[in-house]
Amino acid sequence: MTTDRDVTDRTSPVCDRICVDLGDRGYEVVIREGLLDHVGEFLAPFKLGPDTVIVTNAVVKRYYGTRVVRSLSAVGLQPTVLALPDGERTKSLRWVAKILNELLRHRYERKAWLVALGGGVIGDLAGFAASVYLRGVPFVQVPTTLVAQVDSSIGGKTGVNHRLGKNLIGTFYQPKLVLIDPGALRTLPPREYRAGLAEVIKYGVITDAEFFEFLERNMDPILKLDPAVLHRVIQTSCAIKAAVVSQDEQEGDRRRILNFGHTVGHALETLGGYRRYKHGEAVAIGMVVAARLAERLGLADATVGTRIRALVERTGLPADLPPRSASALIRAMRQDKKVQDRRIHFVLPDRIGHVLVRPVEEPEIRQVLIATKPGA
Repeated sequence: MTTDRDVTDRTSPVCDRICVDLGDRGYEVVIREGLLDHVGEFLAPFKLGPDTVIVTNAVVKRYYGTRVVRSLSAVGLQPTVLALPDGERTKSLRWVAKILNELLRHRYERKAWLVALGGGVIGDLAGFAASVYLRGVPFVQVPTTLVAQVDSSIGGKTGVNHRLGKNLIGTFYQPKLVLIDPGALRTLPPREYRAGLAEVIKYGVITDAEFFEFLERNMDPILKLDPAVLHRVIQTSCAIKAAVVSQDEQEGDRRRILNFGHTVGHALETLGGYRRYKHGEAVAIGMVVAARLAERLGLADATVGTRIRALVERTGLPADLPPRSASALIRAMRQDKKVQDRRIHFVLPDRIGHVLVRPVEEPEIRQVLIATKPGA
């Protein structure tokens, strides 16, 4: 899917457009530096009503709220801003109700817009609220974190967490547009940026060996947010995600490969009360566990897991499980959406660039969980 290019080449496209091909529900993913100042220009051609609600959090509002409000007002839209608390714990039914209450209080009609301005939490909350308000109003994703730009803003998954598991309550509801400004990543805390790179690594493992090799060669400029390299990282990741979603919108088959690292990752997030780990940190550990599990089951040789672990560690992400019992992790995994017929399913890499989805018996899982702890 990718072609190699020397990292000194600064001729990356000014604007990339990627199509998520879902027929009459299809949409574009637009990647462009400075796009936050032009959100209104992209919404205006849809010719819906002027009422526009920007759902964001207090941190993102401080950085980018004024710019987006100005761009919407410039094309005749009438934006209001609804700022929610920052953090994964906001991703709950309580805060969906807060959004819905505001929409109802202002009597917004079906031609009103919701603009999700923020990371994955904001995108999921705003998308979920848009999907259920008046049985569906249009919304647009304007992601400002790396994990949202390369992953969660594309594909129409919306929802919230429950104390028993992550993303257990939600809908499939596609945005009208995804607008990505790579410049927003410059204000991300380093930990948040690194966490987003877990999803980038995932794409290389599941479907694109050349891209994985590119990441191995260029992790240093990626960590320094080199503009040309970063543009390629975002563009390639979005193209992979769009292609998979276009083939399988609602995770009936092909889309399941996007869950690589997420079986263990979601369990870690749940057990940590959505506080201990960033999503990408938990997924990074989950990818290392899945690679070891593939090796144990005879699906892959040791080099697969060694390369995945090495790239995770170069990114500055955790690779080892915390000192928590395997039984607690397995109990949390049983609550995962990917459980079928009461069997825990994993996405397992048999080689870099290709994965298999398989049910795995709990004794096998337990042995690998024990072996992936520090000092094991």
